[in-house]
Amino acid sequence: MDYPFDTTGLDDVTIETFHETYELLKTKHRIESTGHIDFRLPDFELFRNYTDTKVIGSYAIKGSGNESYILFTETHMKDIGRRGGVMNYCDHSTWALAYLKKDFGRILIRPETLADKIIELVHPVEIDFEDDKAFSDTWYVLANDRWKADAAIDRNFRNAVMDMRHEDVVIEILDHTLIIGYRKPISPDRAMHLADFLVRLCSNC
Repeated sequence: MDYPFDTTGLDDVTIETFHETYELLKTKHRIESTGHIDFRLPDFELFRNYTDTKVIGSYAIKGSGNESYILFTETHMKDIGRRGGVMNYCDHSTWALAYLKKDFGRILIRPETLADKIIELVHPVEIDFEDDKAFSDTWYVLANDRWKADAAIDRNFRNAVMDMRHEDVVIEILDHTLIIGYRKPISPDRAMHLADFLVRLCSNC
């Protein structure tokens, strides 16, 4: 069977998961394979700890307004094992990426934890939005440029992010490029949520 992604080295479960994801996305969104595009994933902090990151499949979501994509990725990481040896880890996941009109600077957005709230009492580093307490109570926002963040993270953006509420979701924005995914392997249904998020976001931001 010909698959619309690189299956080299993938086990049967991973191939089936990516294929189910691809087929499910097609039921709601018009997606097209892109061929090779350098999305510069290692530029993002989310991918900095990996020794190698490879896009094994990328699909443009057509009709979403801005350029937006679903990415199937393979990442490799080395770590020290319990007995001192070097262990190699390989993970496969689905991410969503979009190019936005506004310049956000560098921003990290993830669900806020109790530890974040405690740290904030001593070292206020998080950006809060006084006119949107629900968003500020739910999401932890770090930015390297407060002015850019305040200008770019408007009500439309915050509403789209609020709809993605989940304890494992994480968003990083580097200037005009946003990437969103989950810290854990995700199901085809969650991949659909990522695509839906990009369509909502790109229609308003």
